[in-house]
Amino acid sequence: EMQPDADRPMSEPYPLQLLGGITQELTTRGYSVLLTAIQSMGSGLALAADGVILLGQGAHDNAVHEVANCGLPYVVWGAEHGQADCIVVGSDNRSGGVCVADRFLALGRRRLVFLGDTSHAEVDQRWNGFQERLHAAHQSSLNLIPSAFTFGAGFAAIQAHLAHCDTPPDGLFAASDLLAMGAVRAFSDAGLAVPDSVSVIGYDDSPTAQTFAPPLSSVHQDWRHGGVLLACKVLDLIEGRPAQSEIMPTNLVVRAT
Repeated sequence: EMQPDADRPMSEPYPLQLLGGITQELTTRGYSVLLTAIQSMGSGLALAADGVILLGQGAHDNAVHEVANCGLPYVVWGAEHGQADCIVVGSDNRSGGVCVADRFLALGRRRLVFLGDTSHAEVDQRWNGFQERLHAAHQSSLNLIPSAFTFGAGFAAIQAHLAHCDTPPDGLFAASDLLAMGAVRAFSDAGLAVPDSVSVIGYDDSPTAQTFAPPLSSVHQDWRHGGVLLACKVLDLIEGRPAQSEIMPTNLVVRAT
């Protein structure tokens, strides 16, 4: 289940790598996979399923609440959020934010910006880890909220910020690689060289981050293994076995930005 977006299609690395892991595990264990959008959860076909894997929690966990109301066993890709009956698989988002802050501090960057919508639990955890580590070092950062998780939204948010700020940032942490790449383009258009004038770090370590020009530094999360874990846990619930949330480690991959 995911919310489709014309600028963030299902053919992007997220969710294709998650789906690859999910499909591999479920089909080898005799189950079929139906890919649908959250709006279709009330249909007879979706409700006839044995269980649900939700890819993303939605703003303010709206998608989680909608799936929970269906009464089917379900697991969620995202961030743990204190609901004991909700099984979550995700990455250590807080640690990801911490490692980005450490990188900027080591580089001597001081005018820092976080680009991400913190109404989403995963993004909020990235922001919290980032700012907590900065505060411990007596530094601070500004949070810019983009209109979507897309290249265009990242470009527009940074372009608007540069048009109104007195001093441009020298470090930017984006909540996704697409946002980061849009930001790099906006900085370049404004004559700010990356990474000489401003360092940019994304989140996901997607294949496009590796081939972007310049290659994008990014926090790595293992989507394919996450998909396998999601499938295993929903099958545990369907077949009456206990299941627990699982959070995978993250690490910063330093490239050219």
